[in-house]
Amino acid sequence: MIIDLRSDTVTKPTKGMLDAMLTAEVGDDVYKEDPSVNALEKRLADMFGMDEALFFPTGSMANQAALKLHTNPGEQVICDQYAHIYNYEGGGASFNSGISCKLIDGHRGMFTAEQAEAAINPPDFYHSPLTSLIEVENTTNKGGGACWDFKELQSIRLLANKYNLGYHLDGARLWNALVNKKENPKQYGELFDTISVCLSKGLGCPMGSVLIGNSDLMKGALRVRKILGGGMRQVGFAAAAGLYALDYHFERLSEDHKKAKEIGEVLTQLFAIKKVEPIETNIVIFELNDGVDEAEFLNNLNKKNIHIIGMGSNKLRMVTHLDYTDEMHKKLLRTLKTL
Repeated sequence: MIIDLRSDTVTKPTKGMLDAMLTAEVGDDVYKEDPSVNALEKRLADMFGMDEALFFPTGSMANQAALKLHTNPGEQVICDQYAHIYNYEGGGASFNSGISCKLIDGHRGMFTAEQAEAAINPPDFYHSPLTSLIEVENTTNKGGGACWDFKELQSIRLLANKYNLGYHLDGARLWNALVNKKENPKQYGELFDTISVCLSKGLGCPMGSVLIGNSDLMKGALRVRKILGGGMRQVGFAAAAGLYALDYHFERLSEDHKKAKEIGEVLTQLFAIKKVEPIETNIVIFELNDGVDEAEFLNNLNKKNIHIIGMGSNKLRMVTHLDYTDEMHKKLLRTLKTL
């Protein structure tokens, strides 16, 4: 038995998802003639109460398209220092859009409206980049699956309105936040100008993300996707997986959250562990004691066919997911207690 908790991206399509993919009705999506893609885009636009949605092959491309739609070269986006768009998208903000990131030292990937306001460059001071966008990530990946306080997101919306700034949500794991906080997608659609959601993480699809937004911005999304190389043909096979996942894999995310919390409870009892970050959703980040060698700790787990990821500085991460079964969970908890 191999237990892979490196990420929730390691899942394989279920039998039901494969059946949906194999029987999907498809067409040429570059011509917007793929009925499965069109159905997925409409479903997500309606779910969030927004005008339009566009299917992308990856979450990074969806985020990069959003940055491009909101900004012009030489401008600046405000985001947390843990933000995915800054840390894990290959420097795409500068390469694709010619913009810089103004980093906020927030808490677990989240910041306050007051911090965001302090980060806005004076618009008439031409020596500094023009601030044009605020970006947030929910849940926060590097912050350990933390969920934003919705009232804080509302305060940042008011700030964006005050300074005429765009407002983008990297919602790669927004599904987890929605389930954990019992929130409604339309609440987010009312707040943000653009939202990216990922299908290949918690929902267990083999690929795909969707950018959702209002028509004034989204009218340029198809062209930007083409420029980034994201035009696809009979991609309805992948879109069908997304439709299936929304029906069958969304509500079950609470199971992943429960298992993650149980892992955290065991970790807090181990001598080797200095600290376990608060666990809200499916990400467990913990720190080893100073005398414990990270490589040796990982190797000991690898020998037992348990694979997790090192984040550096003696921090490690586990992510629960669709393919992490009850049997695997029992084995992991037993193994951790023997370390």
